[in-house]
Amino acid sequence: MSAHAEYTPAVAARMAPLYGRLSRVIPAFDWPGFAPDIDAILRLKRERDAVILAHNYQTPEIFHGIADITGDSLALAREAARVEASVIVLCGVHFMAETAKLLNPAKTVLIPDTRAGCSLADSITPEDVRLLRRRYPGVPVVTYVNTSAAVKAESDICCTSGNAVKVVESLGVPRVIFIPDRYLAANVAAETKVEIIAWQGACEVHERFGPDDIRGLRDRHPGVTVLAHPECPPEVVAEADFAGSTAAMSDYVAKQRPGRVVLVTECSMSDNVAVQFPEIDFIRPCNLCPHMKRITLPGIRHALETMTEAVTLAPAVAGRARAAVERMLEVR
Repeated sequence: MSAHAEYTPAVAARMAPLYGRLSRVIPAFDWPGFAPDIDAILRLKRERDAVILAHNYQTPEIFHGIADITGDSLALAREAARVEASVIVLCGVHFMAETAKLLNPAKTVLIPDTRAGCSLADSITPEDVRLLRRRYPGVPVVTYVNTSAAVKAESDICCTSGNAVKVVESLGVPRVIFIPDRYLAANVAAETKVEIIAWQGACEVHERFGPDDIRGLRDRHPGVTVLAHPECPPEVVAEADFAGSTAAMSDYVAKQRPGRVVLVTECSMSDNVAVQFPEIDFIRPCNLCPHMKRITLPGIRHALETMTEAVTLAPAVAGRARAAVERMLEVR
């Protein structure tokens, strides 16, 4: 890992305009610890011909400080396919880095910490998918992007929380196997006539929210607008004013401009959206994703300095997984 960088007057001067935008979500006493790494990363990006993709759950110093492209899983997948830089640094979890590699097989894709996993991705294996196919012959498999490339390779098409209903209905069949998130599957089933055969995985962040949490938020913060992610249990979605992907939640805030809002999802999402809307009061119930938080500025700097860890995929797996992701990207 890089040696500790100094917060010199030159660094302070270069980073002052950026901190002007981030001061609402990053305390002044924390900034000297972030600024030297941000300064170095911005330089290394130019030297390495690198672009940084950051998921909405990354912390503000990453999301607003160094990222070139930000968004939810669908946005990052689409933008990854258009990237011209020779190096991609994926600030998110491992399956997202794999997806970026699938769509850019000739480019170097780095993930700053290979331990940044996902409870959903860990909940299902390729063999599980093959068993499901044997149990339900002829039924297509729709796979949430929160899965390994090996699982995607066993699938017909991928989806995200932002396009899951469209993907399911695009197949023109009476029923589908939907893996691995049981709560997203239930929420999709409520919006379509297609029969959903669900796997029993769950996101360790979103499954911790319950309907009593939402009612408690409303009691403590009268008039609050509640936005929930569809990985939450259906009882939570039913209590919310709106449910959608992280991109859809951001769009809702931008268009509706609620006076007070709560985003029922991972903690850092509220911090990142709040930077754009300082006039809105964001209530922050905090469930952290331990995997997303493994991605740090020192780790990103180290990845660019050493060009590690590079994502590699077996060609036989990559080709089939790429086809499932590309089918998803064709659904509009």
